[in-house]
Amino acid sequence: MNAGPVILIVEDDKAMIRVLTTSLEAEGDRVLDASTGQHAIEEVRTRNPDLVLLDLGLPDGDGVSLVPQIRANTTSPIIVVSARDQEADKVKALDAGANDYLTKPFSIPELLARIRVGVRSRTHVGNTGQTAVCFGDYRLDLESRRLTKGKRPIRMSHTEVKLLSTLARHADEVVTTKALLKEVWGSAYQTHPGYVRVYMHALRHKIEADPTRPKYLLHEVGLGYRLRTSASPRASGDGRRPRDANAA
Repeated sequence: MNAGPVILIVEDDKAMIRVLTTSLEAEGDRVLDASTGQHAIEEVRTRNPDLVLLDLGLPDGDGVSLVPQIRANTTSPIIVVSARDQEADKVKALDAGANDYLTKPFSIPELLARIRVGVRSRTHVGNTGQTAVCFGDYRLDLESRRLTKGKRPIRMSHTEVKLLSTLARHADEVVTTKALLKEVWGSAYQTHPGYVRVYMHALRHKIEADPTRPKYLLHEVGLGYRLRTSASPRASGDGRRPRDANAA
C-alpha cells in the first residue's frame, strides 16, 4: 500500500497532538509534530510535509510570524488552527501566506475535510482539473497516490511517490533538480543532487522496460528531469523553460 500524505502538526498541547494524530492516522495520513516554531521550521526544511497544521500560540513566538518562514521553505498548504477568533487575526494569517484558518474549538470531521481539500489542491496536473497522468501502460492517480500498470499496482515508497507525483504535476515539462530536492526532501537538501539520481534510478527499474534507455523518466542534462507522457512525447531539449524551485 502506498504511503499517505505527511501532515505536520505544530502545536504545544500534547493532548491535542494525541487527538489529532489518532484522527489523522485513522485516515491513512502520516504525522509529524513540532511543539515550537524553531522545530517546525526544521521539520519543514528537512521533511517538507504535504500539509502543515499550525497553532498560533507557540512558546517561542507568535505563530503568525512563523507563516512566512514556513512559506519560504515550502509550497505545501498551511492550515492555521487557533483559538483566536477575531477577523483581524484571520486576515493577518491569510495575508502572511496561510491557505486556511480554523477556529478552536472545531469538530474533527470539519478539520479532516479541510485537510482533504488542502491536500487535493496539490493533485492537479498543471493548470488543468485532471488528477491523474497516463504514460504508456501506466496510470498515476495523484489523489490516491497509486501507480498502476493495467490493473496491477506498483509498490512505491513515500519518497518515490512524491518524486513521481512532482514530475506528474508538471508532465512533459522539465523540473529542475533543485526544485525536485525542495519539493520531495525539503529546502535543506537543495545542494544534494545525488538524492534525485538514486531515487530516479529506483523508479526507472520499477517503470522502464529498459532502465538504461528510459522512455518516460528522462534526464535533461544540465536542467533536471521530465516525465514524458504518451499524450505529448516531446523530444529532449525542446527549449521549454524548466520549472524552478518556486514552481514545483
